[in-house]
Amino acid sequence: MSRQKFDHSILREYDIRGIVGTTLRPNDAQNLGRAFGTMVRRHGGQTVAVGQDGRLSSPQIANRFARGLRSAGLDVIRIGVGPTPMLYFAERHLKADAGAMITGSHNPPDYNGFKLVLGGKTIYGKAIQELGEIIDSDAMETGQGRSTRRSVLGAYVKRLLQDTDLARPLNVVWDPGNGAACPVVERLVRAIPGRHIVLNGEVDGEFPGHHPDPTLPETLEQLRREVHRQHCDLGIAFDGDGDRIGVIDDSGDILWGDQLMMLWAEDVLRAHPGATVIADVKTSQALFDTVTRYGGKPLMWRTGHSLIKAKMRETGALLAGEMSGHIFFADHYYGFDDALYAALRLLNIIARNSRSLSELHARLPAMINTPELRIDCPESRKFPVIEEIKARLRSNGTALNDIDGIRVSTDEGWWLLRASNTQDILVARCEANDAEGLARLKETVAGQLLASGIQPGPIRTAFGEL
Repeated sequence: MSRQKFDHSILREYDIRGIVGTTLRPNDAQNLGRAFGTMVRRHGGQTVAVGQDGRLSSPQIANRFARGLRSAGLDVIRIGVGPTPMLYFAERHLKADAGAMITGSHNPPDYNGFKLVLGGKTIYGKAIQELGEIIDSDAMETGQGRSTRRSVLGAYVKRLLQDTDLARPLNVVWDPGNGAACPVVERLVRAIPGRHIVLNGEVDGEFPGHHPDPTLPETLEQLRREVHRQHCDLGIAFDGDGDRIGVIDDSGDILWGDQLMMLWAEDVLRAHPGATVIADVKTSQALFDTVTRYGGKPLMWRTGHSLIKAKMRETGALLAGEMSGHIFFADHYYGFDDALYAALRLLNIIARNSRSLSELHARLPAMINTPELRIDCPESRKFPVIEEIKARLRSNGTALNDIDGIRVSTDEGWWLLRASNTQDILVARCEANDAEGLARLKETVAGQLLASGIQPGPIRTAFGEL
């Protein structure tokens, strides 16, 4: 195996991700398997559960990664194709010491990567960089581990259904987007009452239906049309590895992550007054205000599934969520991001409510804001741009929140700009008291981008450009 060509750019903040055949090759997967095996052994572990999504490259990458684990002396339990939360469940269910999910998540088909868990905790940040150091130093453990196959699909679906109690049947359109959640959705719709229509329900690594990212409005158009055509109560979509959720109400409108969080927060806080609810920096101020109004403790934190899970453990929060659709329940569940579980908790809420989802949606606080806006930015520039803008604002005496990028509050609302840890983009969002204020905040963001040499358009959203 070649170590010289290992591309450290695939070692991201939350996980490992690269372009297959370019920055992520089979040898890289094997080296990463051996490096992760070395890390697991140094922590006293012996077994690793390994799952994979439905991408065309996943079988080869999973095989080479597992080979690397075995060569480090680890025993491997292969659980097959399924969503990332099924891998998180498998680590616990099988009492494995660690877990590895081979997935490109919501990225295009030519991407793939790894989400890694050690001792029930997702590794991120310095721990991911440590894998690169282990590879570079060649200080890796050796051994002859074994490989076995175990299906956990049935046990995982049973656990999902454990907290599902629909007071009445619902009509639901499901869109797993040809992703890894397909086999789970297939079983769920047979087990819960109501009429269920499944779109793009076969695993297909080329994603023929649409791009597997439900945070992009255009990927929800097929779901929207079917909800309208079938006169359904709602539509639910998942990303490529089943840890992000997208929702369409019965009127065809999108409920964004922070709006959904208001519904879940009310439900959780009714049973657990005073509980902590975490949301990321991209979230509407209305959510934090709603949590306070329901008697909870709102906490704003950094974007990223690994970072959110760590903060939940630290604070004992029962619920957390991101604008990106990662939702984390520690109320009756494990605290990891599981879009399938979140979907079932949403169905519970709708089924016992006399109002439709669109009526519940209309009752939420009005939010005049942009969706998550994505601005192309070279990998080498995205973090320096944030530092440049931060320095300019501070030199002008502007107060800002910098726990994750820049979030600036004004009399008119707030705006956010941060560097994505998973893509070559900057992420922006603005929220204001009225349309005129929103326009001014957008102009402010555009001006800061231009001052750092970044053109603010085109922006990948169906709702216009900055």
